[in-house]
Amino acid sequence: MSSTLVIIAVTCIVSIMAFSNAELVRQLILWPPAISRDKQYYRLVSYGLIHADPMHLFFNMFTLYFFGRMMEQLYNAVLGPFGFVLFYAGALVASILPTYLRNRGNSRYHSLGASGAVSATLFAFILLQPWAKILVFVVPMPAILFAVLYVVYEFWLERQGADNVNHNAHLWGAAYGVLFTIIMEPRVLILFFAQLTHP
Repeated sequence: MSSTLVIIAVTCIVSIMAFSNAELVRQLILWPPAISRDKQYYRLVSYGLIHADPMHLFFNMFTLYFFGRMMEQLYNAVLGPFGFVLFYAGALVASILPTYLRNRGNSRYHSLGASGAVSATLFAFILLQPWAKILVFVVPMPAILFAVLYVVYEFWLERQGADNVNHNAHLWGAAYGVLFTIIMEPRVLILFFAQLTHP
């Protein structure tokens, strides 16, 4: 069975359960003191199993469904049958770690959602197919253009600090997706630049 579909199924089940179970949220959410004080390191991954609301869950899983299945083939071919699971779990940790380190003494800070890992998956795909068409609110655009606009927009939102979204995790997730893929298979970087010159 597809690893992507398993991740989506588990995330949907846990998230839906958590919508009406505050205790489950409390046990899984990224809360810095639980990690730094109580050594509950599992929270560096479990926070990605819960979401703020149904739309948050739908958007992340919808994106993961389309791009995860394509990237799964590469990671499993190079790393083995659980290659994509390894990539995805690593993305959850890598995307949230800078935020955790910055807030490890902040008992009021919480973070949840798989957006960082989904961002990693999406940017890994863009590295492989920069000229693929991506639908953004029903508007098709080249993947590489979307990547540039996405990074600029997320940087701007992070600096504004006007919402409760962890935009920093989106950016770190995107960086992880690109770096992990290049380290795993350096030839993809050559392929990327070759494709850029042939739109």
